[in-house]
Amino acid sequence: MAVTLPTCLRRRKSVRVGLDLVEVADVAAALASPRAARYLDLVYTAGERRDCETPSGALDPSRLAARFAAKEAAWKALGDRAMALGWRSIEVVRAPDGEPTLHLDARAAEIARSHGLREFAVSLSHEPAYAGAVVVATP
Repeated sequence: MAVTLPTCLRRRKSVRVGLDLVEVADVAAALASPRAARYLDLVYTAGERRDCETPSGALDPSRLAARFAAKEAAWKALGDRAMALGWRSIEVVRAPDGEPTLHLDARAAEIARSHGLREFAVSLSHEPAYAGAVVVATP
């Protein structure tokens, strides 16, 4: 027996999820390398770097790793076309209450619109060895 879904369910866009896990030591090594400035400029926005500063002004590798994971998770939620975007096409921004949110540049936003995605929720986590992020994208 065939089942036919109601029209409202057939047209409904799906929820998309991305997840990523990063070793904090990899980010710490990048920060300690002679190419640290290039790495930071390539991957992180100025706002992300400010958000990852410690009280002494140093960059916290675990916070940077969580943002790296969030970018990867967002790309996964957006699908294959998003993998061609640059690292800074997705920015992790802290809302006034401290909650992390995502800002997509024009190209990333267009990919999101093509999938019918309008809302993004991001959750970051970091421990001494690993940092992770989950992104949930909804219509």
